[in-house]
Amino acid sequence: MLGLGAAGIVTGGSLADRLGRVLAPVQSRDPTGLTGLLPAGGGFRYYSVTASVPVRTAADYRLTVTGLVERPLSLTLGDLAGMPQTSLVRDFQCVTGWRVRNVAWSGVRVAQLLETAGVLPRASAVAFGSLDGTYTESLTLDQARRPDVIAAGSMQGGPVTVEHGGPVRLYVAPMYGYKSLKWLDRIELTAAVQPGYWERRDYDVDAWVGRSNGRQDDRTG
Repeated sequence: MLGLGAAGIVTGGSLADRLGRVLAPVQSRDPTGLTGLLPAGGGFRYYSVTASVPVRTAADYRLTVTGLVERPLSLTLGDLAGMPQTSLVRDFQCVTGWRVRNVAWSGVRVAQLLETAGVLPRASAVAFGSLDGTYTESLTLDQARRPDVIAAGSMQGGPVTVEHGGPVRLYVAPMYGYKSLKWLDRIELTAAVQPGYWERRDYDVDAWVGRSNGRQDDRTG
C-alpha cells in the first residue's frame, strides 16, 4: 500500500484519484491508519467509513432544509447555482495533521439557506446529514450563520467531485476538516446541538483550528 502511495505521489493526481476510489473500502476497515497515507489527489487524502460512495447527478440531487423552519426547502443543483455565491480561499486542515493550502471554494452561504427557509425562534442549532446515511454533523445557529460556512458546489475552479464530497459539500472554513461534511443532502434546524458522527466518537464538537486539537479527552484549552 505504501508503494502504491509513493507511485501516486510520483505520477500525479490522476493515478492518485483512481487509487482513492479503489482503496476506499480498505481505508474504512484499516485500524492502523496506513491507508490514510495514500494521496487522493491535490494533496488531499481520502477518508470514508462507508463501503461505497453515493453518486448524485443534477437530475436526482436534492438538498433539503427542514426542522424548525417556516418554509421547508428542497433544492436542486440548479436552484443552488442560481443563488448568490460566496467564494473563499482557505487552507483545509485535517485533525490528523495534514493540510492543503489555499483551496478555492465557492457555494451558497448556509446563512442564506437558513434565511430562505425562515428560522423559527426556538431553533438554536443546525444538523447536517450525508447522502451516505452515516456521516452527520452539527453547528450552533451562530456558527452556521458565519460568512465562511458554505454549501460548496465548486472547488478549485470546478465541481466538487464525488471523492471530495460532491456534488455539494459542507465547508466550515475555521474548523477541522471533519466538520466539513461530505455528500451534503440534509440540513435540519434543531432546538439543541446534536453531536455528529465524529463527536460521538470523542472528537470535539467545537473544532476550531488553533483552539482545539480535535479530541474531547485530550484538549489543550
